[in-house]
Amino acid sequence: MHPTDELPSILKKLRLSGVLQTLDLRMRQAVDDDLALSEFLLRLLTDEVERRDAKQIDNRLRQASFEHHKSLEDFDFTFNLKIPKGKIIDLATCTFIAKHENVCLVGETGVGKSHIAQALGHRACMAGYKVLFTSAHKLLTELRAGRADNSHERRLARYGSVDLLIIDDLGLRALTGDEPLDLYEIIRLRYERGSTIITSNRALEEWDPLFKDALLASAAMDRLRHHAHIIEITGDSYRNPPPGKVA
Repeated sequence: MHPTDELPSILKKLRLSGVLQTLDLRMRQAVDDDLALSEFLLRLLTDEVERRDAKQIDNRLRQASFEHHKSLEDFDFTFNLKIPKGKIIDLATCTFIAKHENVCLVGETGVGKSHIAQALGHRACMAGYKVLFTSAHKLLTELRAGRADNSHERRLARYGSVDLLIIDDLGLRALTGDEPLDLYEIIRLRYERGSTIITSNRALEEWDPLFKDALLASAAMDRLRHHAHIIEITGDSYRNPPPGKVA
């Protein structure tokens, strides 16, 4: 038996089985380039670190549940020069997440709010943060279902525990039943503990009536606006550009 025949089982016990993916290549390189043992080990283990980092990024992207793969690199800032590109790029550094700050993206349909929100979420995943994307309708529907099957607290904790929660299309419909209270609980749980991005077609001053209770609205919006970046986007729709303008 060749000594290397035992490597797969040993590496598996050490949870280093990924090393096998580049082991043969690095061994040939070590012989061809007359590498020192320390250099050979460094390159082999660097491969494993990079493989694990890539796997973790893939896991975070999958768990984020984005609707589409969106990035700032494929966002056309030239289509709408009113979009504050510099501000968006600053947010893409993810410093706002480290500071537990919020982002509110408001504007009419089609101006790029969801694209920007998901692109920022993608950057956050790449930076090592746990992200969760959901529509406001889905979030509130799931929490309502949780009240029926006694999983409400568990579902609430899931939305409250991620580093960055992205709530898309808040205010498309009126909130009913316990939904205003559930939305308040999400905001309260995340206040100064995590960051939240919310997109909405409604102007910020139109959010208070969604709660149908002045005191609840005040408590929620006060927490949401505190440490928040408010970005109002105006301009033409990317999905339905005016004649002669191509998105």
